[in-house]
Amino acid sequence: MANVVTIEAEVRARSGKGAARATRRAGKVPAVIYGGKQEPNLIELDPRVVIRELRKPGWQSRLYEITGGAAPTRALIRGVQFHPVSDAPEHVDFQRLVAGQRIKVAVPVHFENDGISPGIKRGAVLNVVRHAVEVYCDADHIPEQFTADLGPLDFNDNVRWHDLKGTQNVKPVIDRDFVVATVVPPTKIEVVAEASAAPAAAPAKAAAPAKAPAKKG
Repeated sequence: MANVVTIEAEVRARSGKGAARATRRAGKVPAVIYGGKQEPNLIELDPRVVIRELRKPGWQSRLYEITGGAAPTRALIRGVQFHPVSDAPEHVDFQRLVAGQRIKVAVPVHFENDGISPGIKRGAVLNVVRHAVEVYCDADHIPEQFTADLGPLDFNDNVRWHDLKGTQNVKPVIDRDFVVATVVPPTKIEVVAEASAAPAAAPAKAAAPAKAPAKKG
């Protein structure tokens, strides 16, 4: 089960682009909490907290408890808008979670034991098809990550959905045993020697000596 991270927020009184710009000028990040058959809650966040969470892997499946309103709210980050130049977060969308609700989340995949994989030790490359896997699960039991064991894998072996650890009580969005990663053998580049230079042309024959002019009688 994923850990719950607490975020302190302040309530925003007004919505709209003008109100959001005013919030950003005041040094805060505007955000909204929606879903759960309730009215959206307008909040504002400390940008340092937002940046800290976005720098952690797996934030899309991390469970948050947002405080500062009438009651704490459990939620997931569903979207972040960034400034086109500075990449600073400009707006955050949270989805409110309800106990017993089944939701779709992207759970990151952690790869382990690559150092003892026979294929990787012999120069293979791990081709990751999916760094995260979308699943349906209960809002109270969101996996923090799935784990893939690379230890026994050799050339051309795959990691599939059924190989992942930590998939109890979840259902993948893709309804088949899909590939998560492949151990790809190294590609050898054959160096072809250039054709040797053509043999030098035979030296030209020496010109025949000129005949002496005939004597006049």
